Amino acid sequence: MGGNQSWVTEFILVGFQLRAEMEVFLLWSFSLLYIFSLLANGVILGLICLDPRLHTPMYFFLSHLAVLDLSYASNNVPKMLANLMNQRRTISFVPCIMQTFLYLAFAATECLILVAMSYDRYVAICHPLHYAVIMSWRVCTALAVTSWSCGFVLSLVHTVLLLRLPFCGPREVNHLFCEILSVLKLACADPRINRVVILATCVFVLVGPLCLMLVSYTHILLAILRIQSGEGRRKAFSTCSSHLCVVGLFFGIAMVVYMIPDSHRREEQEKMLSLFHSLFNPVLNPLIYSLRNSQVKGAFHRALQKRSQ
Repeated sequence: MGGNQSWVTEFILVGFQLRAEMEVFLLWSFSLLYIFSLLANGVILGLICLDPRLHTPMYFFLSHLAVLDLSYASNNVPKMLANLMNQRRTISFVPCIMQTFLYLAFAATECLILVAMSYDRYVAICHPLHYAVIMSWRVCTALAVTSWSCGFVLSLVHTVLLLRLPFCGPREVNHLFCEILSVLKLACADPRINRVVILATCVFVLVGPLCLMLVSYTHILLAILRIQSGEGRRKAFSTCSSHLCVVGLFFGIAMVVYMIPDSHRREEQEKMLSLFHSLFNPVLNPLIYSLRNSQVKGAFHRALQKRSQ
């Protein structure tokens, strides 16, 4: 670890300090939500793979979003459920670092996939006649590969910075899982420089893509306003409304977690927001794209009809 000795072999995940009855209630609630998120994203992924009408760039990126939601939930929720069943809420050093790495990797990748989806909507609305040429499968694959690669490289940079610090003192991670800022506070050396670098990178990862999406949606809004008929405007806006809901959830939570000044109250709020990000977002995203999307609902009905025949 960069020449620094690490004396800590495991951490304790503090989580929520609740009564036993409330922990049992949360265990069942989180278990049901986790199962539902797996089923909902699995259905979305299955429909996109099996229905030829959904073999378009928009649903290609949506399939990646479903994989990311499955990965998000599976990275954090099982350990959270195990901690609710067991009072000895420990996690070994290496699994903790892996959880931190994967959480950051999936978050950064989802951020970039959402940018690719906003670019897809920009091309569809602002350049509809050239859509098939601009959003070719080669371009879509390149955007997806770039998103995944950049997400994991950024996460690797964060993890290397974290591993350069020695952990020899406190072991209590004041969080539901191994989140990088919570783990960083336990370093024995002065982590301020690393914290500044990590926070700056997190803000860059959030602000850069958000600016790109704002540019895309500014052009989209101007294009929609130029449409003469009200029906045409509604149809154009409906093609990107689901994406706007998902973007609002993702970036709204992330900006609150990483941009609010540090405090004890902030730590408790961060636990709730991270829980929402890890558990509720993977449930809400497929619902948003299915309930607000006639093509997905149509594919689901066709799948049911084939099964009943």
